[in-house]
Amino acid sequence: MTDDFVPAHPDQPGLDPAVDAGEHGDAILSLRDVSKVYQSGDSEVRAVSGATMAVEQEEFVSLLGPSGSGKTTLISMIGGLLSPTSGQILVGGTDVGALSSRELTRFRAERVGFVFQSANLVPFLTARENLLYVSTLQKRVSRKEAQKRADQLLSELGLADRAKNLPEQLSGGERQRVAIGRALMNDPDLILVDEPTAALDTQLGRQVVELLAREVKQRGKTGIMVTHDLRMVQYTDRVFEILDGHLTHVEQPSALQH
Repeated sequence: MTDDFVPAHPDQPGLDPAVDAGEHGDAILSLRDVSKVYQSGDSEVRAVSGATMAVEQEEFVSLLGPSGSGKTTLISMIGGLLSPTSGQILVGGTDVGALSSRELTRFRAERVGFVFQSANLVPFLTARENLLYVSTLQKRVSRKEAQKRADQLLSELGLADRAKNLPEQLSGGERQRVAIGRALMNDPDLILVDEPTAALDTQLGRQVVELLAREVKQRGKTGIMVTHDLRMVQYTDRVFEILDGHLTHVEQPSALQH
């Protein structure tokens, strides 16, 4: 995969994210002036600065920016892995920044599905067991129901015959599909995806992103994909560009194709 990042054309400035957010007043996900500041000695580092955006149900959007732009920090705050320094993050009406540690743990387990760059599967568990492990983090379904859901997801993802394989016995694309199944296991509201194609070649990368887009749409979820790869944004509904911690534009994918 290429590491090149290509920003929007200067003559196609797109829409300001704050203006765009105003057009999505009933969005499932809403960020209002969100910032993340770290202390570095006597100085402050602003990883994210005043981010405002909104994403609706069944939307699959991309967060496009170069390495170090703040995109992973931003989705980590959306998913409750990091706390914002200021601003408000609403997911289905829940103020994520106001949750206690216990409430955040429950929020992540029940309402957010994560797909990480390197799949991050448990190496000593089979594909099926990796999915089932997620169901142990919350007690909403019985073990029998969880097993049925895991088998259904693996089948839908084309992995039924790989259910008993360990991660080391799977290809890169298969591991990412298991990671997608794991993210969907607890029927979350929000799917957060961090550079899913970084370790894949172009063809496998396209297959994985197409699969993610399809799953978000078919299941009525909301999805955000972090990427630096301009070739992958065509599978998303809108593109939020981020640079130096600032959300700069919202584009239609077609406006960024060369």
